[in-house]
Amino acid sequence: MNKGQGLKIAVIGGGSSYTPELVEGLIKGYEDMPVAELWLVDIEEGKHKLDIVGKLAQRMVRKAGIPMKVHLTLNRREAIAGADFVTTQMRIGLLEARKQDEHIPIQHGVVGQETTGPGGMFKALRTIPVILDICRDIEELAPEAWMLNFTNPAGMVTEAVTKYSRVKTVGLCNSPINFQKFLAEEYGVDEKQVLPEFVGINHLHWVTSALVNGEEKLPEILAGGKQYSAKNVPTVGWDPEFLQSLGAVPTYYLKYYYMTNEMFDEMKESLEKDGTRADVVSRVEKELFELYADESLEEKPKQLEQRGGAYYSEAAVKLMRSLYKGTNDIQTLNVPNGTVFDFLPEDASIEINCIVTAQGPIPLMPKYIPEHIKGLLHAVKSYESLAIDAAVSGDRGLALQAMTHHPLVPSVTVGKLLLDEMLEAHKPYLPRFFEEEEQQ
Repeated sequence: MNKGQGLKIAVIGGGSSYTPELVEGLIKGYEDMPVAELWLVDIEEGKHKLDIVGKLAQRMVRKAGIPMKVHLTLNRREAIAGADFVTTQMRIGLLEARKQDEHIPIQHGVVGQETTGPGGMFKALRTIPVILDICRDIEELAPEAWMLNFTNPAGMVTEAVTKYSRVKTVGLCNSPINFQKFLAEEYGVDEKQVLPEFVGINHLHWVTSALVNGEEKLPEILAGGKQYSAKNVPTVGWDPEFLQSLGAVPTYYLKYYYMTNEMFDEMKESLEKDGTRADVVSRVEKELFELYADESLEEKPKQLEQRGGAYYSEAAVKLMRSLYKGTNDIQTLNVPNGTVFDFLPEDASIEINCIVTAQGPIPLMPKYIPEHIKGLLHAVKSYESLAIDAAVSGDRGLALQAMTHHPLVPSVTVGKLLLDEMLEAHKPYLPRFFEEEEQQ
């Protein structure tokens, strides 16, 4: 890592509406982690957004008065060459693909969500081949770089990189940092005084301990009925008796598994009235880019918080800084399982507390893993492993197995209908699944 001359960071998907938040985080953290070059890279279809976001980023840096050069490019290899960190925040197929991921399952009576269920599976199928192609560039042009993956489904993408490349990678999600802030706010303390313990995989984790100044507060939280959520998850509340019996705080994404009917009903009603979350995000992004285009704007606008990725940059910059400085602090990350969960494969990506060293994250063994969560974790991880292999191979048989074995898919019949319809809807982004057809 180039500590003498300042760091080079490449952001794949630099035209994302999230980018100003990342830039804000890099500006705030500049003294501890001086970034000399920030490369925002996108594809031709994202050039217009890249230009708008990139110019805002340049104005933000100029206002901050720091010597960070912001480059805008469509040349991915130029951006990656010699980078210390490569971050990924992509959406293959843009928001239109997300709409299909959400709308099609709902029309078949199944939860439609961008990272969970059939929608999450197809986001993975579209994304993993592209991420692995980027990894080839990193292996060649920046072999010592860390790839920090924010692209959803983050756990699956991170696992694919671990299994199918030599790139050093860590997966990140803003859900754990959201809970940490929730816990600190509930008890009126600084975030450094709280230590929640997370057990699970990305978007399928449970908080099994919540220390505040070293004192266990989990029973109090469960008894008090306090709940944390996110803007991109429907607002249906938890059953207090169920939470008490669970003995852990489930992430809000677990509502799709524990409260499937209620969540589906709310999604279906939303689809018929205002559209799904993808439709809402489309409207929010339109407003955001109108704000970003204002040449007098020199800071991240408050409206970005409505986008659903709150504290994403804080998690990103914190991880970069810890890897850069070797701070040995504790963060919740997506890393290979190793021997942490003896009921999951060693190369499975899990979401767990880690000590972040200069050489990389070291997962911490949780104090305990509730027996009743192991079955769901194993089932979802089995689906994920099948889907990852299907994404790499383009094997429809593996894809059908993955779809059918997802706990939210009720039968082979429904699974096959969803697979066929969604493959066709996303055909331009899934060439591996249509190679035989093209050859005929």
